[in-house]
Amino acid sequence: MEFTPEDNLRLNVLIANNLQAIRIDESKMIIYGLSEKGEAKIQLHPNCRDEIYLRQIREFISSHVLASPDGYPVYLKRWNRMGHTKNEKLDQLLMLGEPEAVVAVVHSPSLTIELARRAWWAMPDAENARSLLKNSKVVNSDLAKELAAHLVEYLPFETESYNIIVSVSLVLQADLIDEATRQKLWKRKKNAYLIGFLIAQPDNLPEPLPARADYEEIKSTLEASNSVAKQLLKISSSSGQTFLTVCERVLAKPANQDIVNLLFDIIAHYFKSICPDDYNDEMNISILIEQANSFDSIEIQQVLAKMPNLNDSIRAMLILAGLRYSIVRPIFSRTTAIGSLMRKKLAPVLEPVLNSIQTSKGKGTVRPSRAEI
Repeated sequence: MEFTPEDNLRLNVLIANNLQAIRIDESKMIIYGLSEKGEAKIQLHPNCRDEIYLRQIREFISSHVLASPDGYPVYLKRWNRMGHTKNEKLDQLLMLGEPEAVVAVVHSPSLTIELARRAWWAMPDAENARSLLKNSKVVNSDLAKELAAHLVEYLPFETESYNIIVSVSLVLQADLIDEATRQKLWKRKKNAYLIGFLIAQPDNLPEPLPARADYEEIKSTLEASNSVAKQLLKISSSSGQTFLTVCERVLAKPANQDIVNLLFDIIAHYFKSICPDDYNDEMNISILIEQANSFDSIEIQQVLAKMPNLNDSIRAMLILAGLRYSIVRPIFSRTTAIGSLMRKKLAPVLEPVLNSIQTSKGKGTVRPSRAEI
């Protein structure tokens, strides 16, 4: 390795310090070093093509940090993102100036708050912020609000719906953002933002709607006597009506298959307490509707004995509890359509699902789908 004399001297001085992390700005050809004393930087003066010079720089750093010029195996990208890095020397990975090594640290199950702080300094981007905020230790640290602020600021530049959904759901954890910021996100009213709220705060959505007209009657008559009664109270309450309305809004015009699948999972999770044991991953919409018409559960019978007029609401809840990929698989396995064409093909599924939501809101009766899958 042949560096310019100035770079060689300053690199050796930098490495000799007790560094915590190294970051390389390839566009500006600057090396930054983080230590307990603060941040230091070296402006590089390459004597060959930038990419060759940077490769030599990384080999030099790796030789000192890992006693090997090979550096970090960047080809392990998928492995890193699955959280399989359990290296006890994670601190050394942050000193390589290699982005993929930082990603490995961020996703590691051995991550500590101090390592998270260093990793965020080394590579402060939205993907790493999302990964860090999925770690409960980080969420409960002082770093969390800084990560959330970064994600909120970057949201207007996100192009992938899934990334928007994840970012919104993560910043809504705990008290990471203030109420004004929360309201600002809510008022975007885009499906991806709404789904983020449905994931993070299904029982505490902004702009709550009134409870169902028969809420007080259900509350006084059933008294949350079993899981079916509790679920009826939940959906007929103000928070339940708000949740159902937001789901209805998103499901009325989903943009792609991922949105449909994710929303089905959210709804099914909301109703999981009453999901029958015989529901499985082989059901299509016709089987689901047929299964939902079976009221052989003792808990259902107990509720109907007191309020027989709730049979349609119970049937609707049982349909919503069974939403899973198998319901859309007969359609999605045969098409990659998105937008209006996808919604047209999904009509035999969406119609009974939207109908069930309406019934759960006290505004309709569950009817069979007009088309078979």
